[in-house]
Amino acid sequence: MSLGRLMQGKPRSDTPGVTIATPRAYELCGDVCFAGRRNRAFTRLAALSGAEPGDRVLDVGCGTGYLTRRMAERVGPGGEVTGVDPSPPVLEYARRRKQRPGGASCVYREGLAESLDLPDGSYDTVVTSLMLHHLPEDVRPAALREMFRVVRPGGRLLVVEFRPPRSRLGRHLVHGGTAHAMAHNRVDLLDGMIADAGFEVAGRGDVKPWLYYVQAVRAR
Repeated sequence: MSLGRLMQGKPRSDTPGVTIATPRAYELCGDVCFAGRRNRAFTRLAALSGAEPGDRVLDVGCGTGYLTRRMAERVGPGGEVTGVDPSPPVLEYARRRKQRPGGASCVYREGLAESLDLPDGSYDTVVTSLMLHHLPEDVRPAALREMFRVVRPGGRLLVVEFRPPRSRLGRHLVHGGTAHAMAHNRVDLLDGMIADAGFEVAGRGDVKPWLYYVQAVRAR
């Protein structure tokens, strides 16, 4: 989750009524936000990425590295996992987090989603979670094109975003406590943006309690 984007301005969380001042606070907020199901949800997302043992994986907008570490478990000791985020304090926090044994080592690099300082076709799988909505709308296509550039032909993409509540009451509660971008997050537009970047959309769905994902492949 791209806390780095938040920390470039006034830090805040994606949880109603909570202001974020540190990466540690953001991690704790995430645990509360997922009501004890965070590990289960992100382990599920790692599986949905399609990453296989030995893969090279890139996590764009990695934030404190929560999904990055799950990807490391997924690809195992023969794999490589890199997290990219624009915030040095967030990356330093991610580097200090302990990893479970038996996974790949995580490497964290400073960088912007729309301008990745990485070679063409250098990753088997690219993932990004709860990051795109932090970008200005006109920057999001550039970020997805960069993900297309750095994944190899035949490689995979997983985009995860917050799915606003479907009920009127739920939308009202979320809108009252979080950013406008979260309360009105147009996940229905993801398929088109991902396809416009060059990917072929392969699947989509929900992960409880409020995540929406799109799977895609780079066919060429």
